[in-house]
Amino acid sequence: MSTAIPSPHRSIDPPRPYPGAVIAGVLGFLWGAVLHLVGGVAVTLITGVPMAPALGAAAVGGAVAGVAVAWREPALRSGTFRAILAVLWIAVTLAVAFGAPYSQPLETATLWQALALVLTAVALVATLTGTMRTLAFGRQSRRSVEHTLAASLGVFGHLFFAVIVILPFYVLLMTSLKTQQALMANPLDLSVDLSQGIGNLFSSYVELFTTYDFGRYMLISFTVSTLTVIVCLAFAVPGAYAVARLNFPGRQILSRSVLLIYLVPAIVLVIPLYAVFSQLGLRNTVLGLIIVYPATTLPVAIYMLSGYFRGVPHELEEAGLMDGLSRLGVVRRITLPLSLPALASVGLYVFMIAWNEFLFAFMFLDDPKIFTLSRAVVSLNSSEVPRQYLMAGAVVTTIPILFLFLLAERFMVKGLTAGGVKG
Repeated sequence: MSTAIPSPHRSIDPPRPYPGAVIAGVLGFLWGAVLHLVGGVAVTLITGVPMAPALGAAAVGGAVAGVAVAWREPALRSGTFRAILAVLWIAVTLAVAFGAPYSQPLETATLWQALALVLTAVALVATLTGTMRTLAFGRQSRRSVEHTLAASLGVFGHLFFAVIVILPFYVLLMTSLKTQQALMANPLDLSVDLSQGIGNLFSSYVELFTTYDFGRYMLISFTVSTLTVIVCLAFAVPGAYAVARLNFPGRQILSRSVLLIYLVPAIVLVIPLYAVFSQLGLRNTVLGLIIVYPATTLPVAIYMLSGYFRGVPHELEEAGLMDGLSRLGVVRRITLPLSLPALASVGLYVFMIAWNEFLFAFMFLDDPKIFTLSRAVVSLNSSEVPRQYLMAGAVVTTIPILFLFLLAERFMVKGLTAGGVKG
């Protein structure tokens, strides 16, 4: 058997048809414009001064920085090199923009403009060096180019969704800290006036809990959401266990069709439920919500828990049965303790749905004394109520569930992923 010997005239390495310097320059051009735009929007929102970022100048500076990153070997891109690169981008941007990077004289909000330039430069250098780890100055392979483009698209996706999430909440928060006079004078000014004092700064929230009784609404929402979780888990645990472990006629059909309820729009369910609850005297009562919310969240809870229960080893339950435990005892002593992460994640998910639910609360509740938070916030959307109170109500609705999610995130992620692999 003979072994093929490569020809001395044929290169073993794959061809490198892609110019690294050009790709680096184009990516730097785009990232310079994008990050400078984000910085300009941030300065505008913080200072209240309209800023028009010089995107062309920032893009030119970004192109120069991108080429410089590609020229430098990845192992030599030290902290000193990155600092020089950031200063280079600032210098090029200022020179091309004729000293007005945000179309405003540097004397206007000097500190904020300088801070925005520095942070943008740092973000640009970190992005370029992070996404161009495999890109060099010369001609590059297709694999290296695809890796660089994929990394750039990933960073852009994170940045885009971060802006989409943070910007509305920032507008809510800053508007809630404004006075009626400030909003009438300049509705687009979202800067914070710290000179008015802490008492005046949070006057909207004080008014919200004193005049509009939002403490009562928070208590009602918390009660309804907690009872929804308890009722939902009380039915979801045996239902999910039956689907995952027991054999009965229609088991496969039930396990595959449990989520079909979500194919029906909620507004279609509201109309008959409104008529039935009116006849039964359950409309305009908290009890009506406690009946509806578990019914709407039970299918997804069963689906999530059944996937986790299938991942619990059969041997543990069989050992419990051999030790004399009943099936209910096995569930209580073995399955449920092993499923605490899943129970926590499902409970948190159901709690968030019940806390944020609006449609059923809006249709069923008419008495302001039993409004949930989402229903109470809508009641503030009136020409007679200052807009800052509406925004403060939205912030009050958002912050508790946000902190709850951040505190229990690891349990939720663990519970959602643990049942993904059987055995």
